Amino acid sequence: MSKSEVDRSKNYRRIRRRDLLAGTAAGIAALGLGRLPGSVAHAIDYVEAPAKAVGISAYQDGGHVFVRWNNTIAIGYRANQSLKYPYFAPLMGPVTGLSLTTESSLPYPHHRGLWLGCEPLNEGDFWSDGSLQTGQIRSTDLRVESANDSVVVIHDACEWIRQQSSPLKDRRRFAFSVPSERIRLLDVEIDLTAREDLRIDHAKHSFFALRAAADISPIHGGTLMNSSGAVGAADTFGQPASWCGYFGQRDRSDVVEGIAILNHPDNFGGDCPWFTRNYGHLSPSPFNFLSTPWVLERGATLALRYCVVLHAGTPQQADLEGIYKQWVNGDGWFISMRKSSTGQFAGPISSALEKE
Repeated sequence: MSKSEVDRSKNYRRIRRRDLLAGTAAGIAALGLGRLPGSVAHAIDYVEAPAKAVGISAYQDGGHVFVRWNNTIAIGYRANQSLKYPYFAPLMGPVTGLSLTTESSLPYPHHRGLWLGCEPLNEGDFWSDGSLQTGQIRSTDLRVESANDSVVVIHDACEWIRQQSSPLKDRRRFAFSVPSERIRLLDVEIDLTAREDLRIDHAKHSFFALRAAADISPIHGGTLMNSSGAVGAADTFGQPASWCGYFGQRDRSDVVEGIAILNHPDNFGGDCPWFTRNYGHLSPSPFNFLSTPWVLERGATLALRYCVVLHAGTPQQADLEGIYKQWVNGDGWFISMRKSSTGQFAGPISSALEKE
């Protein structure tokens, strides 16, 4: 090897060593390991749980809101603007801590937990996976509106947009409460305002929807039941009902848990049959069963109200019928707020649920 070649080799080794040291230092800094021994850290340790670790608390991180119960995630709302639509996942069972919903499971992995969507809607697809240009429900004003010892209220506003068109905008509020150790409630209030004339002739995929976890879905051993006591998709599909949901024995557990949607009787003028499937999908929506087109004129608003119940035990053991009657008669959180003359919190459903 010539002298010039030897010099080049030495220079190359020096450069490699310098780059290696610089890369290692950057990696240590990124991991937060760059403090010298004896330097002061800004974070402190806790010798006991913080006060907010007990009961309900909420945490927002950009386009996500997580609600905790006793310092464990109870529900999550995901509204990042890169998503097809905002959705809830997970929604944890009150006893096992296992999610009662699923996202991205077969069949139809575009189903995400608990969500609002529609396809087709004025030639847009606001439901399935694919290009956001074909349709997207974009969150524009997500925030934790209020949080106290009884309830967390989440507010969001969304624009339904596609290729230089925006057929809808909506305002949505969710109130999460835990009236007992075996019941959790998500009170739902959604107002949709048409930005252009809307017409739906038929839409199998439409509006408020749920995708249940596999272990409580009928094809995996769970049970689908509605308020009339009908069981399975064959007997619940296309039928009106006050509520409908799934329940079953949880995976690797002998605990029975379930999730149900309570449908307010004023939704869609009281004409609201259910779309149900044994693989774990349901939706209280009339659009698959229309005999005449459904229209919403530009500027008009459609108000929808639901209550999602996460419960331990069967629907009978959880007394879903009793919860429904209380909710419809004015004991739901949002309904109580509207009826309260003071405008102060009137409390979620509670008294009848403490008997478990």
